[in-house]
Amino acid sequence: MLDPKHISTLKDLVGEENVFSDKAHMIAYSYDATRTRFEPDAVVFPRDEEDVSRILVYCNHHGIVITPRGAGSGFTGGALPTNGGITLAMEKHMNKILEIDMENMVAVVQPGVVNMDLQRAVEEIGLFYPPDPASEEYSTLGGNVSENAGGMRAAKYGITKDYVMALRAVRPNGDIIRAGKRTIKDVAGYNIAGILIASEGTLAVITEITLKLIPKPQFTKAYMGIFPSVDDAMNAVFKSLAAGANPVAMEFMDALVVQALKEKLGVELPEDAGALLIGDVDGNVTQEVDLQLSILEKTFKENGALDLVIAHDEKERDKLWYARRNASPSITIFGSKKLNEDISVPRSMLPEALKRIYEIGDRYGFKVPCFGHAGDGNIHVNVMVDGSDSKQLEEGHKAIEEIFELVVDMGGTLSGEHGIGTSKAPFMNIAFNDVELALFEDIKKAFDPNNILNPGKMGLPNP
Repeated sequence: MLDPKHISTLKDLVGEENVFSDKAHMIAYSYDATRTRFEPDAVVFPRDEEDVSRILVYCNHHGIVITPRGAGSGFTGGALPTNGGITLAMEKHMNKILEIDMENMVAVVQPGVVNMDLQRAVEEIGLFYPPDPASEEYSTLGGNVSENAGGMRAAKYGITKDYVMALRAVRPNGDIIRAGKRTIKDVAGYNIAGILIASEGTLAVITEITLKLIPKPQFTKAYMGIFPSVDDAMNAVFKSLAAGANPVAMEFMDALVVQALKEKLGVELPEDAGALLIGDVDGNVTQEVDLQLSILEKTFKENGALDLVIAHDEKERDKLWYARRNASPSITIFGSKKLNEDISVPRSMLPEALKRIYEIGDRYGFKVPCFGHAGDGNIHVNVMVDGSDSKQLEEGHKAIEEIFELVVDMGGTLSGEHGIGTSKAPFMNIAFNDVELALFEDIKKAFDPNNILNPGKMGLPNP
């Protein structure tokens, strides 16, 4: 419980209308997409960078924990106030697009700007911001940077880190720092921006982001590859890319997802369809798009594809993408609760990884439908359990731990886009050795010696 005198001082610092400690606000800011709840002691809405600095100076002096928060759409608890204290909510005031520079193709934004709002703003003038997390309609760019969000277009265009040119941020002692430049090249000094990306708000509070933009492609077509088996589809992924295909997205749905799409949603697919690859190709001339589709058609069929369906207009494109958009809700036919992990492996390891993931599921007696971003090796693994059965939940988490060990042994990682937060923190020692974990703690201490900024996340110590 925060001493009332601290609440009073914070109101003096940023205005009474920007500090709340009532029950309604505590509940509203107590959870994220994990649905795990931790109530803060107060919610503070900074108006600008100077407010952020003043708040951090005060809290650092008094040992008050601060949890930065964007939209609260994360899947691993990164924005949960697990130690109480203050939730620093950036979406109310710090939500402006400050600049769109067409000549240098950069955008300067505050952290509370919603991803899709930036996409729409730059596309109106012929530019393009590719990172598109599934939460793009409501997730904020500050949260995207803090978690290094991915998305379906990552196969061709990369992820958030590939577009961050510079940041402004406030350290826990109130110091305002600049990291990176808006130049294409910058090799002066340590890559502090790179350290802050994916740091989950544990090192500094991001207050301004400079993002790279690119020209918007003129033409896009969607495709769906239909395969008899998961193994055929997974081989087609890395072999088609090695053959020169460069799709915007290459989304994968396995046999269980195909079954669920048919049974629950009535999606029309061939009787012998055992896996799907769905995506887009784009380009600035139609010949470029057609070339990409011809490469996909050739390599898909060389790897057992039953058919390659191409959408010729937006209506057909929406119909193809309907299956991918509904993969997650459809799989509830296999269990009331899904333990969803976003593992990532080298693309060439996808066939073997999925084979062994299914073996783990069989050993525990669980269905494990898988879908996701196969074009960049990032798969959403869903261990389906009865959410009301505590024994099944316990066994499900054991299966997840085995899956983590498997993907790390294959050169993969615990998370391709959701981050670590609290939910994956117990598994950090699977992916990192003691020396590496100690280095993470040293970096944390260098930025935040008093451990007030989002402590306990990513396996870092609690206060």
